[in-house]
Amino acid sequence: MRSDVDHLPLIQQEELARVRQILMDEFAVATARATQPWKKNGKIQKILLFGSHARDDWVDAPETGYTSDFDILIIVSHKDLTDVAEYWYVAEDKIQRNAGIARPVNLIVHTLEEVNQGLTRGEYFWVDIARDGIALYELPGAELATPRPLTAADAYEMASDYLAEWLPSIDRALTTASIQLAQGENDLGWRKDTAFTLHQAAERAYTCYLLLRCHHVPRSHNLKFLRSLAEDKEPRLVDSWPRATKLDRRRFELAKRAYVEARYSASYEVGGDDLQAITDAVRNLRNTVEAVSREWLDGLREKASA
Repeated sequence: MRSDVDHLPLIQQEELARVRQILMDEFAVATARATQPWKKNGKIQKILLFGSHARDDWVDAPETGYTSDFDILIIVSHKDLTDVAEYWYVAEDKIQRNAGIARPVNLIVHTLEEVNQGLTRGEYFWVDIARDGIALYELPGAELATPRPLTAADAYEMASDYLAEWLPSIDRALTTASIQLAQGENDLGWRKDTAFTLHQAAERAYTCYLLLRCHHVPRSHNLKFLRSLAEDKEPRLVDSWPRATKLDRRRFELAKRAYVEARYSASYEVGGDDLQAITDAVRNLRNTVEAVSREWLDGLREKASA
């Protein structure tokens, strides 16, 4: 696996160095007073850059509002150390607030055993990381397993099952959201319920595509993170969410925040026009996911038949 980021502009190399240092420093703080052996001796075994910045096909298009994020995999020595709220929340917050890190950063945390199990099962998500990833930090001896890619026939069967399961799930959420929206003209409670259901429809759409395309989806409800991962695999998904204007971006944020705030925050406000625009975006996303997924399935079927 590579360990250099010389293909990136210097400013991005410096941002990644800051990300790595914050992760190392905050992990040391989080485990400093541990008494349990697994925690006291806990280690970061690898910090890997993956996705478009590792492949060198990242995008900066400020005129459209689309910029590729940094995608980071942290591999740790114990399952409990993957708890983001317990061990990584402060690091995430410091990265987000650091003026020297302008680009959004997405973190996923797994054990070496989890990653290697995915590699031996041939899950595309992990196979792609093993092939394209760049080690920003690694301990000697923490080796990735040799990837064993799925046969095209197995990949086709699994992907077909994912589409058959998740596409109706997206449609159920969209149907529910339309019923809720009809009740919400003069009722904020109904509008908040609509926003949450639209979040679920969008989350399911990204989950559908990531499972079908990669056979793995991170344990996350963060719509921006899931969007970033899915768009990294399929750029045609980018157009599903308008993002060129401040209003476009505000509406996506309303959808992203709805998972928690629409249910629990008295200050969450969303209007009917916003919800209609979000509904249009999610329907567009759903249709694009179906189109690109069926195209991917056609390719797998052809490979399986060859």
